[in-house]
Amino acid sequence: MTTASIQVEVPSSFPAETVFKVFNHFHDIAPKVNPQVFKSIEILEGDGGVGTIRLFTFGDGVPFTSGKFKQDVIDASNFTYNYTFFEGDNLMGILDSINHLVKIVPSADGGCVFKQTVIYNCKGDEKPSAEVLNFEKELYEKTYNAIETYVAAHPEAF
Repeated sequence: MTTASIQVEVPSSFPAETVFKVFNHFHDIAPKVNPQVFKSIEILEGDGGVGTIRLFTFGDGVPFTSGKFKQDVIDASNFTYNYTFFEGDNLMGILDSINHLVKIVPSADGGCVFKQTVIYNCKGDEKPSAEVLNFEKELYEKTYNAIETYVAAHPEAF
């Protein structure tokens, strides 16, 4: 099996604990701050913890309509959050799955760095194009920055 991957790193002035808490509410916040990408995110099965299956319904700003993912890891003590897309047209017909590995790394200045590795597990030798990978990386960075702006405007919620 062939793979492709992207790395996203975004520094934050917020502490790691806050960013981790916010990321655990991604399903609520992302459709508010980036509706052209995330129309809705709903639970299909589970309680929001490990094993939960969610359905992403994408907006008009992306070439996909939907994707299902399973929550693999939520580790508050290590600020990690991993999930796997296993079904949907976001797999582009060439992928078995897409793994998202998120780690929030505390910084010496009291902030943190949001790190996300996205691994595209291909069915065969065909991989997503460099154009697709760059588009997705920019999408993740823009979404993270929009979420951080939302949190700054609503500190009472976090």
